[in-house]
Amino acid sequence: MTLVAGPLTLGIMTDVYVNKDDYLQQKGDVLSKKVFVGGPVRVFERMGRSQLITLLHAGLYPHSKVLDIGCGCLRGGYWLIHFLDPGCYFGIEPNREMLEAGRDGLLEEGLLEAKQPRFDHHDDFGFSRFGVKFDFVIARSIWSHASKSQIEKMLDEFAAHAHPKSVFLASYLRPSLMKRDYKGAGWVGKSHQSQEAGLVYHKLQWIAETCAGRGLEATEPGFEMFNGQRWLYITPKGR
Repeated sequence: MTLVAGPLTLGIMTDVYVNKDDYLQQKGDVLSKKVFVGGPVRVFERMGRSQLITLLHAGLYPHSKVLDIGCGCLRGGYWLIHFLDPGCYFGIEPNREMLEAGRDGLLEEGLLEAKQPRFDHHDDFGFSRFGVKFDFVIARSIWSHASKSQIEKMLDEFAAHAHPKSVFLASYLRPSLMKRDYKGAGWVGKSHQSQEAGLVYHKLQWIAETCAGRGLEATEPGFEMFNGQRWLYITPKGR
């Protein structure tokens, strides 16, 4: 499958597309006064909605089982929980305060009971606690903070909990002359353990080789998210 850049990228690239009267955007504005919301507040609604659109382009169905790595305050999870059938949304978020603020501040009354999402708070990127083979795994702006060993762990977990048609969508930042390929061992950026912002960069060649060593293929659809991140489309070989 080939993903094509389209209108979904426009709404998160410039302020002109932001509707400041939008119901969810207003909720995001209020939420941002309490916790870090995972990116620029001015495009809170657009950025979250774009995750659903991206997954729809990749073949998402209501019955798909989706794992949202670093689901945060449910900026993207809000849309997925509404769209997916009950019991089909799974989120990993070690920052309990951030997640709880999103559940209380974004989700309508009765939605959790109706949709039955499941969450895990460990920070080891383990998928096994859910006991599920995932149709889709999404990591928006996670690899732009993660070390290479953490990315390797996510790919190991995906390979172990995927079926032949599973898809892993991950966004990343390319290195450049002034933004060097990250060689460090730990997470960089805000988290449950740090309030310091930061970004890291990884070479596409390294990602492709790391995927290949696990029986996976990585392709780059060719469109960008906000702040220059690019989506990667990772699947088991032979899909």
